[in-house]
Amino acid sequence: MGHGILLSGDNVDFMIHGIFQYSFFGHQVWITTSHVCILFVLLILIGFAIAANRAIKKGTDVPGGFQNVVELIVEKLDGMVDSSMGHAAPRYYNYIGTVFIFILFSNISGLFGLRPPTADYGVTLPLALITFTMIRFSKWKFQKPKTIWEDLCSPLPKWLPIWVPINLISTAAVPVSLSLRLFANVLSGTALMALVYGLLGWIATAWPAALHVYFDLFSGAIQTYVFCMLTMTYISNEIGDGTRR
Repeated sequence: MGHGILLSGDNVDFMIHGIFQYSFFGHQVWITTSHVCILFVLLILIGFAIAANRAIKKGTDVPGGFQNVVELIVEKLDGMVDSSMGHAAPRYYNYIGTVFIFILFSNISGLFGLRPPTADYGVTLPLALITFTMIRFSKWKFQKPKTIWEDLCSPLPKWLPIWVPINLISTAAVPVSLSLRLFANVLSGTALMALVYGLLGWIATAWPAALHVYFDLFSGAIQTYVFCMLTMTYISNEIGDGTRR
């Protein structure tokens, strides 16, 4: 595949390239390498989900093989959410699990020669905005307007709202920090691996596998965990004791 989809071989780069263009309601829209890589990741995840669904439906009381793998993945993801969110965890099992798996597969797609979709800010920003929407929704659902106003005025009394603009800026910075942290870390690893292959050419045959293990697998897993952990922390802080209004 050309146009920078693959990160190995000749003429390697880490830029996003347009593959083809089409007209959409009078506007010219590009399908880029990021879209193609996202499609590959989604096809893999959809295939895995279909296989997992069939394995569970035909499962036995004593799991074995693929059923055991699926149940282990679900158990570990639910356990991660439980340990961070406590009584509120069941509401967020599906969302956190889905985001975790998507980001992890996107990050490690570099192992298969793809440009990781999360190295595109157009992918990480929507993920952060979805998380931000859920954070705001949780706050309004589980906190009273009086408490929200007091938080905006904090650390001053509620009748002295001097800190409101600063707290609003701090709130608005959440999706920016979430998206930039993931984007910058994945892009840096992608750029370094592209430089290794591009500068060394045929010399970079087997030994860059160690770099792939670090940048794609280890660092990718860490960044996935950090994104989900911050998501759970932000939501838990807004839920508080979980008392409905």
